[in-house]
Amino acid sequence: MPKLLYASASPYSSKVRMAAAYAGIAVDLVPVKTEDKPAELISANPLGKIPVLVLEDGRSIYDSRAITQHFNRLSKNALFPRDPDKRLEAEVLEALADGICDCALSMVYERRTRPETMVHQPWLDRQWTKIIGALDLLNANPPKLPKKITAGQMALRATLGYLSLRFGGQWEKGRSRLVRWAARFDEKFPELKSCVPG
Repeated sequence: MPKLLYASASPYSSKVRMAAAYAGIAVDLVPVKTEDKPAELISANPLGKIPVLVLEDGRSIYDSRAITQHFNRLSKNALFPRDPDKRLEAEVLEALADGICDCALSMVYERRTRPETMVHQPWLDRQWTKIIGALDLLNANPPKLPKKITAGQMALRATLGYLSLRFGGQWEKGRSRLVRWAARFDEKFPELKSCVPG
């Protein structure tokens, strides 16, 4: 069985875990702490980043978007529509959600790795402005939640979960449609809720 090296707080890992569950792909979940630089992780991904899917033949797949595409191929398009326009829409939503996470993680690492006196506030402000711009765009027109969802919607749910974990009470103000969207996602897909960071 393939092994998924992951961390429960990682939004990228969350998305991949949701994708595997939704597509019915069995994986052996192996929690790792990236800060410990475990040998298993470094040998699977020289960047030391998660998630990493280690296949039964020993090959590794990273990053999260490569993994969701792999799962989509295995599941005969369970995660991305066949229609080119709808597929593009799902891929762009996944990229936007991942981009929000990139900015949020940059903020977390800035605070985590520097002494408080060396934290660069203009950098944090710049990242937060990007996050807010993307969230406002999504709040103005939240993605639909049909019976069959895509990796794009899963990525967004993972992102909102991560923002609630790290920036709870900050991102939600003025974005009630996005807050309701996350709640509706959890109601419609309760089997995926345990994968949300938190």
